[in-house]
Amino acid sequence: MTKNLFIAFFLTSIISWSQEKEYSFSLEEAVTFALDSSYTALNSRRDVAKALKLKWETTAAGLPQINGNIQYNNNLKQPVSLIPGEFFGGEAGTFTPVVFGTKQTANAVATLEQLIFDGSYLVGLQAAKVFLDYTENANEKTMLEVRKGVIASYSSVLLAQELVTIYERNKINVEKNLYETKAVYENGLTEEENVEQLETTLLFVATNLSNAERTLSIARQMFNASLGIPVTAQVTLTDALNELVTGSIRLNMMNEELTLEENIDYKIANNFTEQRSLELKLERSKALPQLSAFVNYGTQANNDNFTFLDGDQRWFQYSVLGVSMNIPIFSSGLRSSRTQQARIALEQAETQMKEAIQNIRLQYDTAKSNYQYSIDKYENARKNLSLSERIENKNQIKFSEGLATSFELRQAQDQLYTAQQQYIQSMLDVINAKVELETVLNIPQLKN
Repeated sequence: MTKNLFIAFFLTSIISWSQEKEYSFSLEEAVTFALDSSYTALNSRRDVAKALKLKWETTAAGLPQINGNIQYNNNLKQPVSLIPGEFFGGEAGTFTPVVFGTKQTANAVATLEQLIFDGSYLVGLQAAKVFLDYTENANEKTMLEVRKGVIASYSSVLLAQELVTIYERNKINVEKNLYETKAVYENGLTEEENVEQLETTLLFVATNLSNAERTLSIARQMFNASLGIPVTAQVTLTDALNELVTGSIRLNMMNEELTLEENIDYKIANNFTEQRSLELKLERSKALPQLSAFVNYGTQANNDNFTFLDGDQRWFQYSVLGVSMNIPIFSSGLRSSRTQQARIALEQAETQMKEAIQNIRLQYDTAKSNYQYSIDKYENARKNLSLSERIENKNQIKFSEGLATSFELRQAQDQLYTAQQQYIQSMLDVINAKVELETVLNIPQLKN
């Protein structure tokens, strides 16, 4: 009995482990989840964290630095110096070989260094802050793109689901017509061509249904990937396509004024110009003197044998205080050339800034136009679908009563199928056009 319980527990554990976590999202929940957990969002936040560390790295370069050094030397063959012989009572012109110092020495020293003034360091602090601002703005742009991608993939899944439902309904209707027409044909009351036309229509609908099912599977995987969850995970979408379209039609958005300072591309272009300006300041600062100071404290021991770890070994202390100033005097035009290059780069950045402003305004006008067009197209597609449904229904009745041919029915059905696809696509276009306009306006501002 104990063995059976163990097996049952083991099997239950395997089944529970093998089952993947199931998810359920509204569109807003999906966006929030992706901003926190998607692969792109995670790495973007890591870029900001790296920029913060870089800023501290730049700051720390001007703070006190303490270094220690321990050195041991063993003169395997000590150098010999030649001393004039007369120093030791010898003849003039002769030399006496002498060995100075001990065979082994040990030295330990600690040095404190402090930068007092460096123009490059001051500019570097400013540049680190600007780079952090740039990274944060890049992160904000990434978040906007993640949001746009999630909304597009969420809507694509709903669109694929809607197409599958439509094609399934169309298939059922065509199968019913084919069944009834075959019965009439077998009784000799209609032509074989009517049966063949319906079979052709059924094949067309079945092919579209299979393609829609495959598209739905791929759309689900793409949606999962955009959220940073396994592509095989089971996900339920709680919002309906009609609800998203209704919520996306906000004509008052057409009256939203463009504030350049809020546009993320403007912020990034401005960061780029600031960086180029600081690069020019950096090159100019290299003509200024650099002043630094240091103080060290050390101890040294000497002996012919290794007795440095003995308690009676004598150590001699020493300490040095120093100030150093490096003054650039002449560089053969090197600094001037670099300064001119930096000035030209700044002028290029300022020109790119002007271009970016014009492109942003163009994007805004284009996004507004596309948004209005998508709404108009959606309204026309909705009316066209209603009209195509009535036409197809009338031809269905006429065909069943023998007043219309299968060819005429096929034409009405093709018109209906096209209207259905256009209507579904127009719904997706409205959602995507609204998101595009929101992205240009930086609505909402996503900085997390």
